[in-house]
Amino acid sequence: MLHNKKVLVAGLGSTGVSVLAYCAHVGVQAAGYDAHLSDNQEADLTKKFPQFPLFSGSLKTVLVDYDVLVLSPGMTRRQPEIREFEERGGKVIGDVAILADLLKNQSDKIIAITGSNGKTTTTSLVGYLCEQSGLDTVVAGNIGMPVLEAWLVRGGKSADVWVLELSSFQLETTDYLDADAATCLNISEDHLDRYDDLLDYARTKDMIFNGKAIQVLNADDAFCCAMKRENRPIHYFSLSQSIDYYLDSVSGSLKHQGADLMPQTDIPLQGSHNVANVLAALALCESVGLARADLLKYIRVFKGLPHRVEKVGEKNGVIFIDDSKGTNVGATVAAIVGLPEKIWLIAGGMGKGQDFTPLRGVLRGKVGAVFLIGVDAPKIARDLDNCGVDLIFCDTLPEAVQRAYSQAKSGDIVLLSPACASFDMFKGYAHRSEVFVDAFNQL
Repeated sequence: MLHNKKVLVAGLGSTGVSVLAYCAHVGVQAAGYDAHLSDNQEADLTKKFPQFPLFSGSLKTVLVDYDVLVLSPGMTRRQPEIREFEERGGKVIGDVAILADLLKNQSDKIIAITGSNGKTTTTSLVGYLCEQSGLDTVVAGNIGMPVLEAWLVRGGKSADVWVLELSSFQLETTDYLDADAATCLNISEDHLDRYDDLLDYARTKDMIFNGKAIQVLNADDAFCCAMKRENRPIHYFSLSQSIDYYLDSVSGSLKHQGADLMPQTDIPLQGSHNVANVLAALALCESVGLARADLLKYIRVFKGLPHRVEKVGEKNGVIFIDDSKGTNVGATVAAIVGLPEKIWLIAGGMGKGQDFTPLRGVLRGKVGAVFLIGVDAPKIARDLDNCGVDLIFCDTLPEAVQRAYSQAKSGDIVLLSPACASFDMFKGYAHRSEVFVDAFNQL
């Protein structure tokens, strides 16, 4: 894919650096570009890759000399200079497309997971189930390790299965993944500062199904149902319909085509949205031939992820739950719906152009008050105005924790589920979680 081409790697975060390392490993002629290359970064990269020139400033000027642009997820393919590059015959790809090309003639299976919410939990669960079932498993992508870094760590050695969490940003530059099984878990508003509208965002997610993949689709989500491909095996999962893999709300049992799988109460993960993630994970794993009895046994002991509807502790009967990884409206809606009342919600941060009005319906009658923090607190307050719930502005997260606790009674939940990115006040969602836990410990 890259041999005998002049390759420019744009965006020199962890993904871009892994692509340069791959190019160095296989002997491809490459260069690196970042709009803002610090002196320290440049010195570090020059030391690691002395054979590769580095550029910053105008991308348009640099692109003139290259055949292939390998784009990091943080950069959109829709920049005018990149569109011009493609129009004159330049090729734009991402690291996931390179991996797909490397694996196409090998026996390695690919399970690919996208969606607005739940993809990290589902990817972690699928990876865990594959490992426990005895497969040589690689978990990579949006979940942590860039895919080419994972490939290099293995020295290019074949794996039984690659479990890939893929964001819309990664799928933008992956025209043909050809996974064995793939899912889009759900679609809700996210990254609308990057896409024209929700439909445009959903179309990008749909690229995960390009190839032969067995499709695993959310029967409760209209956008996901619309991704159905003709002449393709399909499995559905649902929390509200008796279809394929589903939750029987009467018996409280997870079922497949009427057959009992396990009681919902046997799932260690908090919240009903995690039942949907478990159903999707089961469908994906069974699609690549894993044994059901083993899968059900391992689901019962899977503890889930930090910062994703995770119980932090209790103080005088008040339960504190950390959902700092809930960085969009859909995630926060899912957390509220999945937990029992009464909830005191802490939300806010960088809103990424989202509409917060979908929160109005789930707040009413279930949430006592919303404690708003961060740069987009006024925007959230405007969207939630007159929703029947008190909106309380707080300067800091510890202040929000203190004020929520002061209003909560024994049996209530204080929930940090920001529906926003964290970078206005914190180093990331994990740092936001640390501050929340510290504030809880100080009560």
